[in-house]
Amino acid sequence: MKKVYVSENRMLAGYALGILESHNIEAFMKNDHLTGGIGELPVNECWPEVWIQDDSCYEQALGIINDLLDETRSASAWRCPNCNEQVEGQFGECWNCGAAAPQ
Repeated sequence: MKKVYVSENRMLAGYALGILESHNIEAFMKNDHLTGGIGELPVNECWPEVWIQDDSCYEQALGIINDLLDETRSASAWRCPNCNEQVEGQFGECWNCGAAAPQ
């Protein structure tokens, strides 16, 4: 077993877990319910972690996670054509009015 991802955001860790599983890599999450321990335990020790079962899939899993992170980071912000709101690039819909991102 090897750790391939850690995030302070449980949703991002869950997303990474789901992406790995969609690539048929057996993975699981640790520290999923440790947020109640923050304060008694170091904060970063309570963050959700994604681990893989099979060590031979480690390089493949890291590549998938890195590709996922690169896609998220490289998306450019856009302006909603409907309400003119500035929206971060990783979102496909305007958070304000729900209009689809321009192509």
